[in-house]
Amino acid sequence: MSTPALTSAPTRPGNDGRTPYLTSPSPSPAPRADQLTPSPGLLPSIQSLISIIVIAVFIVTFTVQPFRIPSGSMEPTLLIGDFLLVDKEITADANGSLFLPSATIHRGDVIVFHFPVNPTVHLVKRVVGIPGDRIRLRGGHVYVNGLRLNEPYAIYRPTGPDNFRDNFPRLQNADPAIDSRWWMRMRKLIDDGELIIPANNYFVLGDNRNDSEDSRYWGFVPRENIVGRPLMVYFSLRQPGSNEYVLPRAAGISLSTSQSESSALHFARWDRILHIIR
Repeated sequence: MSTPALTSAPTRPGNDGRTPYLTSPSPSPAPRADQLTPSPGLLPSIQSLISIIVIAVFIVTFTVQPFRIPSGSMEPTLLIGDFLLVDKEITADANGSLFLPSATIHRGDVIVFHFPVNPTVHLVKRVVGIPGDRIRLRGGHVYVNGLRLNEPYAIYRPTGPDNFRDNFPRLQNADPAIDSRWWMRMRKLIDDGELIIPANNYFVLGDNRNDSEDSRYWGFVPRENIVGRPLMVYFSLRQPGSNEYVLPRAAGISLSTSQSESSALHFARWDRILHIIR
């Protein structure tokens, strides 16, 4: 409401006209409720959007990040088509960081990392050896510092014999899939038939032991390459063409409405949503 102003008014009857008198302006009508509430503008919307973006960037940069599983090397722990939320706390340095506490990598941890041979590619494997460990495989089973690891997560699907894969490290012959730089480096780190893991490096294997290209073929994962630990599966897509994914139309099957709805929902593994990864 504006401040009342001084105004000159006509003289009263009988006044000499030289002395003005004061009058109060008529009161303004009270504003309506809709006039008291400021209308939303573009600026508040932009501010809200910026806040959301900042929070999202912080979460992706410092806490969790989504990834998708493209291969079966970690079956049955992780399936092709699983979408993971990855905890990036593990990337904090040994003394912690401004945003996150320090984290330790243990044997048995599943990790996501930049592929040492091609850092633009992300891989996911399980840590079986940490710095200072002495590693060897006999019959496909892992021995660390002379003791066989208990690995309930590992599977051994039937396949042909492969001495390099199953009895690692083996210098008598080199697998065609092995990285040549790793072959040369590995020869310098073997002592009494065991591979010694140097500082700030980790030895990783796929849980699907007979169908995984891992540290046996391309070497250690440096500490700085590790992105984080998978926390959970937040979504999982079945794979077209696999036995678990059936396309009724391609099979020429006529479905009722209820059957069609059921088939339409079959594209996802609903039972894996929010599945905790161990």
